[in-house]
Amino acid sequence: MTIWNELAGLDFELTTVDAGGVPTRSLQAGSGDEAVIFLHGTSGHLEAFARNIAPHAESYRVHAIDMLGHGYTGKPDYPYEIPRYVEHLVNYLDAVGLDRVHLVGESLGGWVAAYLASEQPERVLSLQLLAAGGTVANPVVMERIKTSTAKAVQSDDIELTRARMQLLMHDPADATEELVQARHRIYHQPDFVANIHNLLSCRRWRFASGTCCVRIEWHSSRRPLLWSGARKIRSVMFRKRRRWPRIFRALSSNSTRSAVTGRSTSRQRSTTR
Repeated sequence: MTIWNELAGLDFELTTVDAGGVPTRSLQAGSGDEAVIFLHGTSGHLEAFARNIAPHAESYRVHAIDMLGHGYTGKPDYPYEIPRYVEHLVNYLDAVGLDRVHLVGESLGGWVAAYLASEQPERVLSLQLLAAGGTVANPVVMERIKTSTAKAVQSDDIELTRARMQLLMHDPADATEELVQARHRIYHQPDFVANIHNLLSCRRWRFASGTCCVRIEWHSSRRPLLWSGARKIRSVMFRKRRRWPRIFRALSSNSTRSAVTGRSTSRQRSTTR
């Protein structure tokens, strides 16, 4: 797989958007009446959704972004906790003139999407949560995520980056050389290295902060939610004042389908971010 093959024949724009003072890398494509925002996981970047952009762009305006402190987006010097990510996402939506959107979030991105839906449900048309964070806290898993990421960032050895990428994939072969090279280059930006402690601060999973174990409450019209589990997909249509039930067991995704288009999306495991 190469990103260019996935985007072949597609009109798209790779640009930088000022999101509340944070320069934010954004890939935009499609021209539908409704917009879809793709949100990656911890230490990820917009290339993670290369396979999903073109199919969705057939019917929607697609935005894949590098989240706060990630990829080639700005890296302000403060801990990147969930409310900060949500604030950055809202600033991005405001900057590009989007009032209501479909959110597709993987791991950390799912946590941020769910939190926004809980805090500002009027801005969310639907949720697709792919191995979303914020549903369960396993200290062993969290430490593995933190340690593997930090090692890959602090060492020039590209094999550590490759191992970090393969840890994410259902099929390690999906950690292509191009993706590994792209991730390795991002990991070794001076500002990325300098801010890795801020990026990994969310991995402390501080229950007292109220930003773990997400509960979504819908306040208005029915909206769809889809989250991925081990070889299965769960889809719920929420009615007024219905709540998303807590999930006490970590869910892992295999090949999943979009809550927006029904097409296959990324294949990743919830036990790795």
